[in-house]
Amino acid sequence: MKEPDQTTPSEKFRITMDLFQAGVDMMRQNLRRQYRDESNHEIQARLIKWLSHRPGAEQGDCTGRVVDWPRKVS
Repeated sequence: MKEPDQTTPSEKFRITMDLFQAGVDMMRQNLRRQYRDESNHEIQARLIKWLSHRPGAEQGDCTGRVVDWPRKVS
């Protein structure tokens, strides 16, 4: 594995996306264990709802103050 300072931005992004996918896969399995009798479609709906409305992430995925980012208008 490369040293952190040698990792390119594209490699960092790929790692981020891999970790995100791993988290989604783990949550899907968690939902399957909790709702054993539900169909794949119902589990997928629960997963999408969780991704959209995770408790504690109403203002984003981290603690701190809310910052309004200026939008660039072309």
